[in-house]
Amino acid sequence: DSNIRLMRDQVIMARVYSGIAKLKNKTELLQELQARIKDSQRVLAEATTDADLPRSAHDKLRDMGQVLSKAKMQLYDCKLVTGKLRAMLQTADEQVRSLKKQSTFLAQLAAKTIPNPIHCLSMRLTIDYYLLSPEKRKFPRRENRENPNLYHYALFSDNVLAASVVVNSTIMNAKDPSKHVFHLVTDKLNFAAMNMWFLLNPPGKATIHVENVDEFKWLNSSYCPVLRQLESAAMKEYYFKADHPSSGSSNLKYRNPKYLSMLNHLRFYLPEVYPKLNKILFLDDDIIVQKDLTPLWEVNLNGKYLNFSNPHIARNFNPNACGWAYGMNMFDLKEWKKRDITGIYHKWQNMNENRTLWKLGTLPPGLITFYGLTHPLDKSWHVLGLGYNPSIAKKDIQNAAVVHYNGNMKPWLELAMSKYRPYWTKYIKFDHPYLRRCNLHE
Repeated sequence: DSNIRLMRDQVIMARVYSGIAKLKNKTELLQELQARIKDSQRVLAEATTDADLPRSAHDKLRDMGQVLSKAKMQLYDCKLVTGKLRAMLQTADEQVRSLKKQSTFLAQLAAKTIPNPIHCLSMRLTIDYYLLSPEKRKFPRRENRENPNLYHYALFSDNVLAASVVVNSTIMNAKDPSKHVFHLVTDKLNFAAMNMWFLLNPPGKATIHVENVDEFKWLNSSYCPVLRQLESAAMKEYYFKADHPSSGSSNLKYRNPKYLSMLNHLRFYLPEVYPKLNKILFLDDDIIVQKDLTPLWEVNLNGKYLNFSNPHIARNFNPNACGWAYGMNMFDLKEWKKRDITGIYHKWQNMNENRTLWKLGTLPPGLITFYGLTHPLDKSWHVLGLGYNPSIAKKDIQNAAVVHYNGNMKPWLELAMSKYRPYWTKYIKFDHPYLRRCNLHE
């Protein structure tokens, strides 16, 4: 690509001499330089390698070289040229910073935006749900919901399509679907849609239970510190600043209003939500399951790992301990109650009222709350990063029991990395009437 680079360098020097020509009132030379700049830019706009260059490119290089030689003879002044180059570099740096800031803002905005087809799907399902008679709104096998001998999953989501993929992928890879129970919790806005989808598309012999988080009356600000904090005007103003690119924040990812949702924090109240269960497997809605997960119920949950650093925390935690992530986590609810994990979470959440210990989401308080109370699994159980890391080995993805699209590039967004998306879309029936009507396609 030597010709491409040479042409770009010529354009830079031509701009330098154009500025000096204007300063010294060399009108004819200025016009000639500007004409050559336009010619070169037209060629560069259509080429990224030398092979893309048109036949006329060599003529353009020669013509520009001749003009630059003339300009050097008439205008060269070391001090002026150096000053112009520095000014151009500073301007370019400012433009890069501005574009990076805009790019970060737009990426965060896109990540928290619900695509129109998914919104359409939710609306259509909601309308049809309320047309059903009350007796047709009930799921079968209600007796399985609290049976501790079955395999129970907790899934908290406001995304119907994402939730359907989690359930479908789990069931399609389960050895005995009849022994699996899915506890879905959503918000009041998506409660009807979530119910309607699984009434229309029951996962075989598995059990489905859908609840509305807004109906958990015990989950109130007097009991739950994070809910009290989320209701404060200062907290809302902090998070919603991300809707304005001029806010000047260098940490826009910390200011996503999705963290205002109690669905995101409900994972710290699993024993209260499911008081009669002994174990439950928590699944995020941005994962897919590729293997039977029942062996996880045989794992003894013990061990130690955490990775966090802060002046407060340093006195209590080992900064060299291992880290972990949500996405797929088995919780022993009996041990949870015995050790009062929720009480530990409340203590740390109260200490973080001013966001001095952590800013973002539920992973930091999870790492702190469960410190010393966790058991590591083989990495093949849970492969992370498909929402931000383009370099994950194909072999690791294919061998994983659970694949996690953590990051901004969710598989249901246009931001998604195309090479990872097929692992997710294989669990969607795009010929489904509701999906066709809402223009949802691969």
